[in-house]
Amino acid sequence: MSAFPEIPTIQYEGPQSDNPLAFRWYNPEEVIEGKTMKDHFRFSIVYWHTFRGTGSDPFGPGTAVRPWDDGTESVENAQNRARAAFELFEKLQAPYYAFHDRDVAPEGNSLKESNAHFDAVADVLAEEQQRSGVKLLWGTANMFSNPRFMHGAATTCNADVFAFAAAQVKKALEVTHRLGGENYVFWGGREGYQNLYNTDMKRELDHLAKFFHMAVDYAKEIGFTGQFLIEPKPKEPTKHQYDSDAAACLNFLRAYDLTDHFKLNLETNHATLAGHTMMHELDYAGAQGALGSIDANTGDLLLGWDTDQFATDYYLTTQMMYYILKHGGLGSGGVNFDAKVRRESFEPIDLFYAHVGSMDAYAKGLKIAAAMRADNALENYINDRYSSWDSGIGAKIEAGEVNFADLETYMLEKGDADENQSGRQELIESVVNRYIDRV
Repeated sequence: MSAFPEIPTIQYEGPQSDNPLAFRWYNPEEVIEGKTMKDHFRFSIVYWHTFRGTGSDPFGPGTAVRPWDDGTESVENAQNRARAAFELFEKLQAPYYAFHDRDVAPEGNSLKESNAHFDAVADVLAEEQQRSGVKLLWGTANMFSNPRFMHGAATTCNADVFAFAAAQVKKALEVTHRLGGENYVFWGGREGYQNLYNTDMKRELDHLAKFFHMAVDYAKEIGFTGQFLIEPKPKEPTKHQYDSDAAACLNFLRAYDLTDHFKLNLETNHATLAGHTMMHELDYAGAQGALGSIDANTGDLLLGWDTDQFATDYYLTTQMMYYILKHGGLGSGGVNFDAKVRRESFEPIDLFYAHVGSMDAYAKGLKIAAAMRADNALENYINDRYSSWDSGIGAKIEAGEVNFADLETYMLEKGDADENQSGRQELIESVVNRYIDRV
């Protein structure tokens, strides 16, 4: 039985189309910079918001109408939900999906029962993947919703909870491996603190590192070769999370000898909560060789919390795609729609409107970014701005050929520095706007 009987498979109709159930910019087979759009994006639909989100908020229960879901936490309902999910994936022409363990299968009264539920639903996921060709971008474990994780999972003050979390990740890794998952993500929802007065930060960070090393060791043991990813976020639900931004994550990985095993899964809404733009996080991670994947969403700057909205702003998607292209793409990662329809958008068809609109926004951003790169529209300004480093004293500094005494001698002879050049910020911003208008 179809979960979306009124919805056709979404097709590319071009920029002139007014059909909200057609792609205007996302043409999967169109080649940009030597790769198809499908391969650039590796679009992934998240299970948690799309198939477990109800539209509830702190002021009221869920509003979402989901005819395929009977509202129970039975394994049978979870299996039926999985079949509905794959119908949506296929009709959106999305090649990937992603899940938390507790999204796809109900938690039981014991770890053993939870694992059995997970296996039963994984059987259906495997069948649907085989039937449809849709693949698993990444799996992960929800170690933040259950009350046992109130103090954290890998950073908890309770050793038994640490052990439970390890067992849960072990199972999630096994299922991810079984389903051919290409990555495995850690998001430390409660790996942080509310108050330093009752927190041994050093001990908690040591425990987190031990946990990650155990995961790396077990992945090798079972033959899982997917990429491990950490997803930065500065706060919510904790006051401070240890994976607060790209720089904090990379510092942690270096300190604990984990850089060879992990890259970053970056999210726009998390970047802004950390006080950064998404292009800052992308460029920082990319420069360190740690750009792995992205969660595609945006926040509402007037609200100031993690609203997980679908991105439709061409300026934002252009910035993101420019820096993703700059750093060679997302590798085994993808553009993962960690976004949810608004509480007021409660009908099943709204799931399609949201994904189609955002897939188009990223496709348009890709085309704009590629056009700018083809013309060196930004690089020409950057190269000119840093031209003093390409020869003379600048080249010697970068080559390590001079020291403080040499530089003192140089400036005593010269007398003063050359005049600065304008940064041309306003001009460059208008150049970007011209490309947005043109494509």
